[in-house]
Amino acid sequence: MAENILEVRDLEIRYVTDEETVYAVNDITFSLEEGESIGLVGETGAGKTTTALGIMGLVPDPPGEIVGGSILFEGKDLLRLPEKQMREIRGGKISMIFQDPMTSLNPVMTAGEQIAEVVLLHNKMSKAEARKKAVEMLEQVGIPGTRCDDYPHQFSGGMKQRVMIAIALACSPKLLIADEPTTALDVTIQAQVLELMRNLKREYNTSMILITHDLGVVARICDKVAVVYAGEIIESGTLKDIYTDKRHPYTVGLFDSLPDIEKDSASLKVIQGMVPDPANLPDGCKFHPRCPYATEACKSGAIKPVKISDSHMVRCNRFSDTEV
Repeated sequence: MAENILEVRDLEIRYVTDEETVYAVNDITFSLEEGESIGLVGETGAGKTTTALGIMGLVPDPPGEIVGGSILFEGKDLLRLPEKQMREIRGGKISMIFQDPMTSLNPVMTAGEQIAEVVLLHNKMSKAEARKKAVEMLEQVGIPGTRCDDYPHQFSGGMKQRVMIAIALACSPKLLIADEPTTALDVTIQAQVLELMRNLKREYNTSMILITHDLGVVARICDKVAVVYAGEIIESGTLKDIYTDKRHPYTVGLFDSLPDIEKDSASLKVIQGMVPDPANLPDGCKFHPRCPYATEACKSGAIKPVKISDSHMVRCNRFSDTEV
């Protein structure tokens, strides 16, 4: 069995203001082997991006605060490293593709300059060598090297996303975090970007965390899936576990809400109710106000994770007769 390159254990992140405390991430645990990819799936506000920012050491402080847990990367706890060491890891060994390429790129720097900047920061090489690397990276993501001196406004949305991928992969990171990498792209460009990420991941043997609410994207790229709800992983397993043997009512609801082109139905199924306010989470199971199977036991106390198999976990009282 391959060694885990990343282990997130019992991670808790809060946003504390004078008015309220937002419980953004609550006891999140998962691991990732070298070359493996995991999809963090869930509705907007579930805590997926905050988890990624915690791994990157970019939780805004204040008001954000990591109040518990550990993040082990190559055996080192990132939460205990000084900022100088984190800066060496961030962009070098761990890279992140942020959600909106329109605002993530610097409008007054050329695409080549932005790639070269990352290369120079993490490698000992001349500016000429860094520029050559920038041209190579652009070509690797399907952009002609002659566009190295073009500015972000001269690129389409799909090409900007490719530039972001080139920046993220410029230093051959061990771990790539992609936050909604296909948002705001049309279907054809989405497919091209996903194919590009899959090929580059294979070429570099990069581990990847894919943050998305699109179950189709996860099926194309990921080896494992973690379903996130109200800051908790409520079900996790291999792609096969989650897509063919889903157990948690929320996971079932997510899949049932997908359109089925083989069925002639007038409307889509929806999960009743609303995502809870992270500043005012319900006691017990966070999903119980929306769950058709909820009992009194679901409304209080900690809901323990239950092992369905060696790879499959669910956090639900309906399966509590199985010990972890």
